[in-house]
Amino acid sequence: MNNQATLDNTFEPALVKEIHQFGIIKNYREGDIIMDYGKYIRMMPLVVKGTIKVYRKDDAGNEILLYYLSNNESCSMAYSCCMEAKKSEVKAVAEDEVELIAIPHIKLDEWLCKYPSWKSYIMRSFNERFLEMLKSIESIAFHKLDERLIAYLKEKQRLTGSSVIKASHSLIADELATSRVVVSRLLKQLENEQKIILYRNEIKILKVLL
Repeated sequence: MNNQATLDNTFEPALVKEIHQFGIIKNYREGDIIMDYGKYIRMMPLVVKGTIKVYRKDDAGNEILLYYLSNNESCSMAYSCCMEAKKSEVKAVAEDEVELIAIPHIKLDEWLCKYPSWKSYIMRSFNERFLEMLKSIESIAFHKLDERLIAYLKEKQRLTGSSVIKASHSLIADELATSRVVVSRLLKQLENEQKIILYRNEIKILKVLL
């Protein structure tokens, strides 16, 4: 399904027209920061292509991955910051080549009252992001690190559609809020169990892991 068809299937024709009229197409390369801590947000991103990682950090500067955003998804945190004119408490980073439509903050409230499909989309987005954050908290609180690592690899595979995950051990450690040494040990254990194959900054997932 192409991007136009996705918009057509999600919103009323009049809203799709306004999205094209007022939205701004933005492109980002892998690793680019789309939103950053402490910055005012003047737009809400509607992802067209690629994947965005959203992080939160504590007072000590430690970061944790909250959730991913992919095709036709948006960041409810960005929406909230736009509506309340407050600084961002999250950081959004391009996981790969990302194309998004930047919806200007002045249209968010207007569309909420004007278009039922936009109201449904925003409410659904808040619900999905909330459930994903609960899932992250539950994973940290109740699951062992090896289980979290396997879930992480499976989610990467789902998002990319590829069994080859491009990520360094250090990056995985940062996103799971643990140490590189521990991640390397667990990955080696999975390789010994013939569930993955390790390459330099790449991990090939074998069917037995699924």
